[in-house]
Amino acid sequence: MVALRYAARSHLGLGTKSRNEDSAYAGPELLVLCDGMGGHAAGDVASSLVVGELVHLDGESHGADDMSVVLEQAMMDANDRLAEVAEESENTHGMGTTCIAMMRSGTKLAVANIGDSRAYLRRGTRVTQITKDHSFVQQLLDEGRIGEEEALHHPQRSLVTRVFTGRPDDRPDLSMRELRAGDRLLLCSDGLTDYVAESTVAELLRSEDPPGKVADQLISIALRASTRDNVTVIVADVVDAGEGTGTTEPQVVGAASERRGTQLLTPQTPAEKAAALSRTVHGTDPAPELAEESARGGLATWMRRSLIGLAILAVVTVGAWATYDWSQRQYFVGEANGHVTIFRGVSQDLGPFVLSSPEEETDVELETLPAHYRNRVINTLTADDRADADRIVEELRFLALPRCEDVIQLPLPGDGTATTAGPDTATATAGPDGVTATAGPDGALSTAGPDDASATSRGPEAATETSSVDDAAATTAPTPPLRQPTVDCVP
Repeated sequence: MVALRYAARSHLGLGTKSRNEDSAYAGPELLVLCDGMGGHAAGDVASSLVVGELVHLDGESHGADDMSVVLEQAMMDANDRLAEVAEESENTHGMGTTCIAMMRSGTKLAVANIGDSRAYLRRGTRVTQITKDHSFVQQLLDEGRIGEEEALHHPQRSLVTRVFTGRPDDRPDLSMRELRAGDRLLLCSDGLTDYVAESTVAELLRSEDPPGKVADQLISIALRASTRDNVTVIVADVVDAGEGTGTTEPQVVGAASERRGTQLLTPQTPAEKAAALSRTVHGTDPAPELAEESARGGLATWMRRSLIGLAILAVVTVGAWATYDWSQRQYFVGEANGHVTIFRGVSQDLGPFVLSSPEEETDVELETLPAHYRNRVINTLTADDRADADRIVEELRFLALPRCEDVIQLPLPGDGTATTAGPDTATATAGPDGVTATAGPDGALSTAGPDDASATSRGPEAATETSSVDDAAATTAPTPPLRQPTVDCVP
């Protein structure tokens, strides 16, 4: 004959969960561990409820032949109860839980499991996983799509494919085992196996330390590995039966050990049964050392969250300052007060915060630019640095200049070929033979030939003829050169 010497431990973990959603029960003939899920959908209710529905199996006398059937039926009844409670409130709709249950009768052990919580058996120096995960990663492994090493770090390793949710098809896997003195059993939630290497777990199970110390070491190493999930373990040694060899007092840890302050579960619900059983056995708190650890854990959690909050605030502050400092080393060209202006900063604003300011308002008027470039300035032109901004302004200044052909041009004075007569005098230039005609104040025109001979006709309609046709023709004055524009312009 054999007996069990066991210890159960649970910890909130280092994640963001504010309550423990794991529940576990360890008794002389029954070991149960559940990992609730659903977050706000009351995963702690689900786990404690299922544990509470199974505790009656501890102490009941069942033969090895029907033990597997009894265990399966009790688990299906717990699943049915889960469906009833899930319909009572919106807060519990959609909740679920994994479950591993081991029921002992003599040296026979019935094992039932659903979900990704695990059970291990150490026999001699060999450690073997005796349950199979109902998870997405395990399915990939079975199909040969990933290897063992990849499975350890797969991003979907916490995705389960089968748990208790209250549906009729939520059925556990069943198996039977033969126990031997010297065997060691481990039941654990994924808060341990997702963060601690299986080889490390196996090494701790091979030690000769008592179950309580090994359980404490497993919780401690999970915390050192920064487990972000609730972590719960049950370590049970199979020993030869005899007076004082086995543990006789049941232990309840996790959500099932806490008296709920809500009205969701009545005083006679399975969760309350489990808590009441623990209090009856221990007299007051089912595990004072765990309550003390929970209080310390609560203070540590508050301090950790405060430090994380301060760290996040520091990162945000440094990031904001770095962003602002970077923005003040940027430049762009835009418009201010109708002039092309160089700005420091970026053209976008961040809510109520303006990230730019005018650096220099130039003398280039926006209206002097061609329409296309005027719009581009209004929409801002990005510069690599201040020197690049100055270069952009110079290009715009060139584009703003008028075309030289549009600027009024005047003839240059004193060219020596033409003079301007008074108001009463008309002048003609000398012809090719040297003949010159001059009109006087009264309109008379006189000509002088090369021999200074002249003829004059007076009167308003007087006309003068030269001695020959070629000599009598008056020539037209050439176009004088023009004055250059007095303002800058584009050729």
